[in-house]
This record gives sequence, structure tokens and C-alpha cells, in this order.
Amino acid sequence: MLEALMFVEDDAQEAFLRRLVGRLASESGVDLTVRVRSAQGGAGRVLNQLKTYAARWKVGQESLPDGLIVALDANCQGYNRRRDLLDAPAADLKDLLIHAIPDPHIERWLLLDGEAFKEVLGHGCKAPDEKCEKRRYKRLLAEAVLDAGIQPLLGGVEYAEEIADRMNVQRACDHDASFNRFVGELRLWLNGLRRG
Repeated sequence: MLEALMFVEDDAQEAFLRRLVGRLASESGVDLTVRVRSAQGGAGRVLNQLKTYAARWKVGQESLPDGLIVALDANCQGYNRRRDLLDAPAADLKDLLIHAIPDPHIERWLLLDGEAFKEVLGHGCKAPDEKCEKRRYKRLLAEAVLDAGIQPLLGGVEYAEEIADRMNVQRACDHDASFNRFVGELRLWLNGLRRG
């Protein structure tokens, strides 16, 4: 069985990305186990955990998985800047990295497919426009759940796995360049695993 390690900022990224990666791996015919190495503490923790992992691997204290899924919200800093930030602590492992960089935040990705949202919550939502405003997408996600007549206990991220299961991936890719970039990179990696 193939293995990927995942380094993410928070519960929202972990729930959504882990489920989506598993789904796309299965659809690609790849038997993949995803293990989470970092899921709390924000960007600083992701970078620190990634640096520690790379250093331990270099001296033989960690084994290599088939891939490293690394995630940081773009936080209005742009894809290239965040990608470079992720690549720096793991320069020796760069060929194994799959970048998930929601622009500007993961909560926007949860709102990209209104039909999937409707299947999960009984009421659709509009894919939000792209604006760089702190906490905007957290608020929009919570409001969309409230509009469905449900009190969001965790701001709506409690539905992340179900949304990932039902999402029309191509429709979501069409709505968001950062999502499209992640899915493209992930599929390229999965195709390489299947061929290899």
C-alpha cells in the first residue's frame, strides 16, 4: 500500500483534504493511506513540523513516504510565495511535495460547489467571489450553513468531509484557480504512482 504524509494548518484543512485526497486516489485506482503529521497550530507549526521531518529523514530517523501533502492557506500572499515557504524547509524532498494552497482560505473551497453543498445540507450556496479579507470565508461558510437552517457547531467545517465526497471536482476547479492547481498537481502525482 502506498502512503502519503499530510502537513496541514488546522481541522478544516485536515478534514477536507484528507477526504478529497482519498477520494481522488480511489478514483485513480491508487490504494493510498494518508497519515496526518501536523493538523494544529497554523502555518508556523506546519513549517516547523515539515522542517523537523526533513531533518530527521536526512539522518535516517524517518522513512520516506510516497508523497508529502503540504497545505497552507494563501492568506492573501499569493500562491508562489506560499509554495516557496513550504518548499524551503523540505528542499531535499521537493520532488515528493504536493501543494494545497487555498487562495485565500480553505473555507472558500468548501463553498465552490453549490450542488454538493445542497446535497449535504439541503440548501445550496453560491461560489463566493475572490476577495482578500480576513475571516470573510469563515463567515460566509457559517452563513451558508445557517441559510440551510442548521446551526453550525464548528463554523461549517464539520461538513467538510461530506462536501469533499459529493463535490463535482471539475466544477470546483472551474470556479477556483488555486483548487484547480492543487487537483492538477495531485492527479499528476497519483498517475505517476499508478504507472510506477
